[in-house]
Amino acid sequence: MRSKRNNINKCGIESAASSFQSADSYGVFGSACSDFSECEEGEERHKGSYKYNQIPSLSTSIASFQSVMERETAPLLLSPSYMPGYKSTRFTSSDTLGPGELSDRDIIETYKRTHVKPDKENKKKQSSLVTIFSIWNTIMGSSLLTMAWGVERAGLPAALTLVALMAALCLFTAYLLIRVNAYHGGDTFEVPSLCRLLLGPRAEAVAHAFSLLVLTGANVVYWILITNFLYYTVNYFIEEPPVNATSHNSSVLLCPKHELIPGSSREAHDPSPFWGLHTTVPFYVAVLVFPLLNFRNVTFFTKFNSLGTLSVLYLLIFVLVKGASWGINLNMPLGPRGGTDAAVLSGMLALSFYIHNIIITIMSNNERQDRNGRDLTIAFLLVTITYTVVGAVFYVCFPLAKSCIEDNILNNFEMHDVMTVVARALLLFQVITVYPLVVYMLRTEAILLLPLKDSGKVTILINLLLISVSILVACLCPNVGTIIRYTGAISGLVHVFTLPSLLYMRSLQLRGELTFFKGLFYSAIIVFGVFNLGMQFFIS
Repeated sequence: MRSKRNNINKCGIESAASSFQSADSYGVFGSACSDFSECEEGEERHKGSYKYNQIPSLSTSIASFQSVMERETAPLLLSPSYMPGYKSTRFTSSDTLGPGELSDRDIIETYKRTHVKPDKENKKKQSSLVTIFSIWNTIMGSSLLTMAWGVERAGLPAALTLVALMAALCLFTAYLLIRVNAYHGGDTFEVPSLCRLLLGPRAEAVAHAFSLLVLTGANVVYWILITNFLYYTVNYFIEEPPVNATSHNSSVLLCPKHELIPGSSREAHDPSPFWGLHTTVPFYVAVLVFPLLNFRNVTFFTKFNSLGTLSVLYLLIFVLVKGASWGINLNMPLGPRGGTDAAVLSGMLALSFYIHNIIITIMSNNERQDRNGRDLTIAFLLVTITYTVVGAVFYVCFPLAKSCIEDNILNNFEMHDVMTVVARALLLFQVITVYPLVVYMLRTEAILLLPLKDSGKVTILINLLLISVSILVACLCPNVGTIIRYTGAISGLVHVFTLPSLLYMRSLQLRGELTFFKGLFYSAIIVFGVFNLGMQFFIS
């Protein structure tokens, strides 16, 4: 009887141990747990410790980290036939836009991914066509308004070369992130979590800090655009068409810089001392927008994401229609600096082609994971064609001096032009509905990085600080192109060039595949980012 009881106790202990081991491994290997989000509840019990397991599978094994407060201590590098596997825990990344293209879809998708509770039901995968269109629609944004100005600053031949070069480089670094995530991450990983896993907590802090910088830049750019669209939309109803506008083929054009039009006034006069584009309207925007910034739940604004696609398509049609009415005008003078500031365009493009903050999420939903590289390439090709068409067509067909092209091409049109009125009204409503999301994510990021507690007073204080900075810039330096190129060059150095290269070199090192020439190649990408930033300070 004693022997029988000992056997029973032994079996119970072994069964309990087996059950405990099964519970530990379920997060990664359970058949009902193909996605990290489905394992969240089972893994919450084991936070604070690592379980390092060797799994004889190269294609299905992934590496993740257990806690945002602990650093990995187990070695990752194994023999070529083994890949390390870690017990997974859902990591809620507060990754924000990064130096994202300032498109409304990018902002809305990032908000949904980081601040909306995910659906734990089985996720439906999307086809390659949907994936390609999603990437194209996400990248497109406010840079469409400044692309022709960038072409004018760089010159047409240099602009075409730069657009192709930057598109290829941004495509390559985005693909590097997908590859790093395939080796070491998972569906719930983003760039900051990969940085913490492979490069340490300081790299994660850098990623978050520059995300905060980009959101601040986006906040300022949107404020300037709202001010501009509101000013000219109201003026449409209170002003008569000016008599000194230059008419060409039934399209009324303006040269606000007044560089090459003899006899024109140096400044455009505001209709009233109480209604000035760079004096009073930025303050009126504060009255209009500030109540929207204090909503506790801003999910309502995500319902207007379809306006992003509509705006992009309308701007594309707008440029093609205007270009067709003008014809080709390559014999117009370039102006004193036209074609000499290629770095202006390269700084802008570092922001215009950015999708690195959300590319892992988009591609993880692709139905055919083996076609990720192909689909990403096709999407970037479509983006490149769109930017080239908008920038080059407007530049080639613009009938005035090329130096008259504004960093917001709508400023080249008289406010009573019908297509321009529609464009401004559409973009005004779109930007107003997206702006609260930008502020909400910026405020959340700031509270996470700074020793602040989320409260009503902190919310109002941060909102007032952001509004004050935006009003100051809108009054003193309302140049959208300048803000975009500096933001793109500074944050692009970190998010587009440096972090993807460092992450992939670290991944190669852990897998024993890093060579001298590979390290030299990826280091050259970082050097290019440094050079791109440095050149921004030598532009007149």
